[in-house]
Amino acid sequence: MTDTAIPRFTGDASPYAGGDPYADHRTADFPFTHLVDLADRRLGAGVIAANDEFFAERENLLKPGPAVFDPEHFGHKGKIMDGWETRRRRGAAATEPHPTPDDHDWALVRLGAPGVIRGIVLDTAHFRGNYPQAISVEAVSLPGSPSPEDLLAPDVKWTVLVPRTAVGGHAANGFAVDAEQRFTHLRINQHPDGGIARLRVHGEVAPDPAWLDALGTFDLAALENGGQVEDASDRFYSPATNTIQPGRSRKMDDGWETRRRRDKGNDWIRYRLAAQSEIRAVEIDTAYLKGNSAGWASLSVRDGEDGDWAELLPRTRLQPDTNHRFVLDGPVRATHVRIDIFPDGGISRLRLHGSLTEGGADALAARHRELGG
Repeated sequence: MTDTAIPRFTGDASPYAGGDPYADHRTADFPFTHLVDLADRRLGAGVIAANDEFFAERENLLKPGPAVFDPEHFGHKGKIMDGWETRRRRGAAATEPHPTPDDHDWALVRLGAPGVIRGIVLDTAHFRGNYPQAISVEAVSLPGSPSPEDLLAPDVKWTVLVPRTAVGGHAANGFAVDAEQRFTHLRINQHPDGGIARLRVHGEVAPDPAWLDALGTFDLAALENGGQVEDASDRFYSPATNTIQPGRSRKMDDGWETRRRRDKGNDWIRYRLAAQSEIRAVEIDTAYLKGNSAGWASLSVRDGEDGDWAELLPRTRLQPDTNHRFVLDGPVRATHVRIDIFPDGGISRLRLHGSLTEGGADALAARHRELGG
């Protein structure tokens, strides 16, 4: 299930010596981190249970951004860490002081969007002498909104995504996953105890076709509905996937912003829709982009992997910090959409409202079955 070619960071990190705590943090360029984080809180992910969180709360695992370290921050239980940290396990008696090989701590994670997992990062940032000796990760797909008790029931069959593997302290431990299945929940295991700062679960959203069918008209580009960013001209200040996150942007870096162009070109994002669709209305939002919003934007569509691009929306003036709405003259069939902004700048959200075609719905249902849905 895992790719052994990915760099492994085993063993202790050096004790904190002052200065930038990330100066000696070990990491690598993992091949899957360009994919959406299925455990993003903005998509509705949550750490719904853990057997122990004595030193630091389980919810810290999914906090956005890197973990923060304050060497002077202590509480009545000890050093306060920005991650999930359990107490030290002990053996059964003085003659057996060490935990058994099977002893471990666990946390249950609900993915914000069910999907196919391509890679996992378990970052032990700032856990230098208190990280787990090893970790393992399991996954399951259960319908509805199962409780922790439902997930821990003896008849639930978990799939091992990452077998028990040694990890390093103060390091981003990455694991490629090769399991062509749709999952809804993860179980993160620490062997035997310790702390993990952040969890990231990169993959592809696999929406429930029955839910989309019930909605009828929905946002065809939204991450939670199976839309995705295929490519973008520039990701200098923020990722292009921000433009299809749930809800409206709440601050400038929650959108997509490019560097300032010094040539005569323009910037763009190319999207793949949930499936073949008919688009009926468009929203282009520049919320919180005021002196740096795109000046103009145009939209073009393509039906199929090799189809020709056709204009959906001509080059149109955009206003700063404004949601622009466009009702199309009639439904436009597409599988891909491209937004071009001129000359540079950014947008916060793109919404493409419409519904699946019969062919698109059939293809999505077939894919759902293939993934075990």
